[in-house]
Amino acid sequence: MVPLNVAPDDLSAVVNALRSVRNFDGSIITVPHKQAILSLCDEVSAQARAVSAANVIRRESDGRLVAAQLDGIGFVAGLRGQAILVSGRSVHLTGAGGAASAIAFALGEEKIATLTLNNRSQEKARALRDQLIEAYPTLDVRLGNRDPSGHDIVINGTTLGMKPGDALPVDVTTLRPGMVVAEVIMEPEITPLLAAAEAAGCRTHLGHHMLDHQLQLMADFIGL
Repeated sequence: MVPLNVAPDDLSAVVNALRSVRNFDGSIITVPHKQAILSLCDEVSAQARAVSAANVIRRESDGRLVAAQLDGIGFVAGLRGQAILVSGRSVHLTGAGGAASAIAFALGEEKIATLTLNNRSQEKARALRDQLIEAYPTLDVRLGNRDPSGHDIVINGTTLGMKPGDALPVDVTTLRPGMVVAEVIMEPEITPLLAAAEAAGCRTHLGHHMLDHQLQLMADFIGL
């Protein structure tokens, strides 16, 4: 891996130049280029198109570029790697941004029982719900709030908990033993949400599992 520090105004020129680099197999895409990269690629995966963001691209032998979004797939793979199965389970997901949306679409592939969306902006939550229903007509998607009562798996798909003083993403007084509480945040490893979940007797799932499994998925996608 060779890091490239590319300014937004230079992204198009750099990407077009990489098409001609025969030993360039692909790249991980990070902020602030996850959205802009889509219009510069020849093919975009269904999940990347749905969430309007990609985090990896692959160069084909003819110079064509293919973009994909593996955040959600990596998250679900991380759960599976810890023997946490989502099929048939009810899931409460906080967030409607890039990471949360990617997770929502990945969950849609797993035949979960229900998905409840909790987001500060109800407009964004409704938009995500409509996208999910269009993609997965049989998926039971609901608009919820900070109360995750009655759900098997509770996921924080936001950055809440990354900074001291952040609000909790859910009402932790409603957490109960038997719930799985999962994070996307990697630092701190034990967020206030996970600390509260442990105190409530829940099983917790750390944020680094998503990245750990996503790295292999990225390598496979690029062909390394």
